[in-house]
Amino acid sequence: MPKRKDLKSILIIGSGPIIIGQACEFDYSGSQALRSLREDGIETILINSNPATIMTDPTMADHVYLKPLTTKSIVEILKKHPNVDAVLPTMGGQTALNLCIEADQKGIWKDFDVEIIGVDIDAINITEDREKFRELMLKIGVGMPPQASATSFLKGKEIAQEFGFPLVIRASFTLGGAGAGIVYDPEDFDDMLSHGLEVSPIHEVMIDKALMGWKEYELELLRDKNDNVVIICTIENMDPMGIHTGDSITVAPAMTLSDRTFQRMRDMAIHMMRSIGDFAGGCNVQFAVSPDEKEDIIAIEINPRVSRSSALASKATGYPIAKIAAKLAIGYTLDELDNQITKSTSALFEPTLDYVIVKIPRWNFDKFEGSDRTLGLQMKSVGEVMGIGRSFQEALHKATQSLEIKRNGLGADGKGYKDYDTIIEKLRVPSWDRVFVIYDAIQLGIPLKRIHEITKIDMWFLKQYEELHFLEMEISKYTIESLPKALLLEAKQKGFADRQIAHMLDCWESEVHSKRMDLGINRVYKLVDTCAAEFKAVTPYYYSTFEEEIETADGHRYVANDSVVTDKKKVVVLGSGPNRIGQGIEFDYCCVHGVLAAAECGYETIMINCNPETVSTDFDTADKLYFEPVFWEHIYDIILHEKPEGVIVQLGGQTALKLAEKLDKYGINIIGTSFQSLDLAEDRGSFSTLLKDNDIPYPRFGVAETADEALELADELNFPLLVRPSYVLGGQGMKIVINKEELESHVVDLLRKIPNNKLLLDHYLDGAIEAEADAICDGEDVYIIGIMEHIEPCGIHSGDSNATLPPFNLGEFVMQQIKDHTKKIALALNTVGLINIQFAIKDDIVYIIEANPRASRTVPFIAKAYGEPYVNYATKVMLGEKKVKDFVFNPQLEGYAIKQPVFSFNKFPNVNKNLGPEMKSTGESILFIESLKDDEFYNLYSRRKMYLSK
Repeated sequence: MPKRKDLKSILIIGSGPIIIGQACEFDYSGSQALRSLREDGIETILINSNPATIMTDPTMADHVYLKPLTTKSIVEILKKHPNVDAVLPTMGGQTALNLCIEADQKGIWKDFDVEIIGVDIDAINITEDREKFRELMLKIGVGMPPQASATSFLKGKEIAQEFGFPLVIRASFTLGGAGAGIVYDPEDFDDMLSHGLEVSPIHEVMIDKALMGWKEYELELLRDKNDNVVIICTIENMDPMGIHTGDSITVAPAMTLSDRTFQRMRDMAIHMMRSIGDFAGGCNVQFAVSPDEKEDIIAIEINPRVSRSSALASKATGYPIAKIAAKLAIGYTLDELDNQITKSTSALFEPTLDYVIVKIPRWNFDKFEGSDRTLGLQMKSVGEVMGIGRSFQEALHKATQSLEIKRNGLGADGKGYKDYDTIIEKLRVPSWDRVFVIYDAIQLGIPLKRIHEITKIDMWFLKQYEELHFLEMEISKYTIESLPKALLLEAKQKGFADRQIAHMLDCWESEVHSKRMDLGINRVYKLVDTCAAEFKAVTPYYYSTFEEEIETADGHRYVANDSVVTDKKKVVVLGSGPNRIGQGIEFDYCCVHGVLAAAECGYETIMINCNPETVSTDFDTADKLYFEPVFWEHIYDIILHEKPEGVIVQLGGQTALKLAEKLDKYGINIIGTSFQSLDLAEDRGSFSTLLKDNDIPYPRFGVAETADEALELADELNFPLLVRPSYVLGGQGMKIVINKEELESHVVDLLRKIPNNKLLLDHYLDGAIEAEADAICDGEDVYIIGIMEHIEPCGIHSGDSNATLPPFNLGEFVMQQIKDHTKKIALALNTVGLINIQFAIKDDIVYIIEANPRASRTVPFIAKAYGEPYVNYATKVMLGEKKVKDFVFNPQLEGYAIKQPVFSFNKFPNVNKNLGPEMKSTGESILFIESLKDDEFYNLYSRRKMYLSK
């Protein structure tokens, strides 16, 4: 039975700004749903307040409303579009669901005769209301942990007395585990209970007997209206129960389940999905399994919507869950739809994995000084990476290499812990680096039994670690000359990087690479094809691995490689790796636009990225997707294989930029601005010399490499001083200091964390106004795409400032200086592509703070505000296909657009919330106002003085 004929216009609710617990995985699912519906000729209307995402691009939906996610906005849109037939709320995370429920309670959908599709409100209420969910599970015979709900403090105390400790407290109707925690001691219980009741919108908490040490699993399901159900992916958490799944290291397919238990779990998941309501769409079910022979299964929760894990499951399997879920919501059945990768099999077909994926979260605790780094039931990670390999060990190594935390994988980099007490304590308290500490513990000789006893991580995973350690010990006995081929191949098959092998052999990375080439140990690329090569796949989505040679009957030896190189001219776009504070989804937006623009210029496009949450890693964004770490060795091997015309680095944030030096050194063409110019802008000293030569004002400065030099400089420059390291992201390590004691302790601390760094000391322009400009330059002409004025004073990181486009109180004289300086600097740096320049304005003089000749955080915001595809234009300039004068620029904006940062401080209650030169916001929203008399602008401006903090 094909799609419904009565659905001609559908409203999709987005997920708003990125926060911890709800990130760009919903941008990915929303984008897929929009494309899916448009394929069927359905008019799409989108509401989402996030300007940084590809989802809110004007090309994605027929009508995009960048409005606050409120019922007031929904009513405005429905009045404008009385023909809307249905709303699809399942693609925008908890934010969209909560808004949909609120609109339902207010009778808005009824008033406008709008049907809710893709989910059943009753199903949401059952799954979010912990008490109702428990009753239903017990009714259908699904095991639940001993639990009870409390809507008052007194009731909560009674339950605790009955169950005994440890206990789990979860707040109802919250996101990313807000208000949840494990309580071991009665004295901590009162605070946790009060907090949980407070953050729950219905003032309810569920108190469970804690299943500490049980194993945790997730299943991703899809169901159509004919009650066909497929299980897309089974995910096992390496971390046992007690850590939020968003903060857990997860593995697919499940590794340590017996087949009997797996079948029981499947049946239970399908039974649960069918029991919560009659809806067509996606569903995520979480289970706990006892770590003994009995393997008892207990249900934890069920989410009747696409979730964080469904983005991961989609990338892990190649099965686009959100795209299919959107089709099911409009009436299709699974057997009518094609598998999107093979195009020859049906979507009513469960994916088969002939590889292993490992997801590791990425945290940003360094941004929240004094934060509790213990992992628990409240999610704290800001992003994630995924590694794909032929074995768990290879995938684990690739995931650790993708994290960008200056580690080369597990061990073999000289950065592990050696102290017994430290290691035991780190194993005992789950924290962000436990994945590395397990290896350190094995290296130190701590028995696996003891590690298992402390961490409750399954022995199978620990044995995998142990094998890696034994292999490292074996390799360390050799030199680069004497290392046997079989051992080198085994190390590569288990995911060790050339850099790690070089560390074991005490030689250079390049020597290991050369030896590999000489011995014919080359990476081969395999398809992610949903069907373990049973059917031909038409979608080029690859991961790398190492294989033994195959010998045919006639003696021909070869290694099977699925990635066939064409003779077309190609361009590689380097992605931005895992999301973190300072480098978020805005670079995914830039990469996607870069890929599309390069394709318009006739290039075959190749995307390299390891972030499973993004649109850039969708299998049909680029002509070829290599789901690989944005890590030198992997990139270099892909370039040697594909031989592109060049590599675009300026769209992938600091991640891609950091690789420019290596690319340049190896003679690989960097498309757009050269490495020399990128380096000049990053090196604070050289850049200030360039400004001096061009008569452009900048704050008095000096460069120091030691604490002594810094203290000498302080006498010349006078306090307050702004201390900044070179080559960092999101203002990392920046601080304003007001005396010599502060200066000395900060400089010593910085040089310990970032050795051999050049520190720039600026005289801080107290009370100055801050502004920034973004521009496109082709080496001859410069077009300024936007100038923004910050509402907060100078000294607050630009990513944390409310910024207004266009400026609201800079006079003609100041604006002219900004324009002149921008053009002069863009040309002096030989910029080809995008550039962002930040200014401080004091006494009508415009000083330069810094310049970044690359895509910046603000480019998507300006593009959305003015309705112009600036990244598309800039990419064509980088490729040399167009000059700035070839474009007809026509920005459209009535009134002002304000970029408003969003913070996730609620995850770190004890952290200093004062803003300063180091960025802390996790996302942003856009607000359009007609005039400066608008109340919202007035409120923001009157709060300006609050932000002045040292």
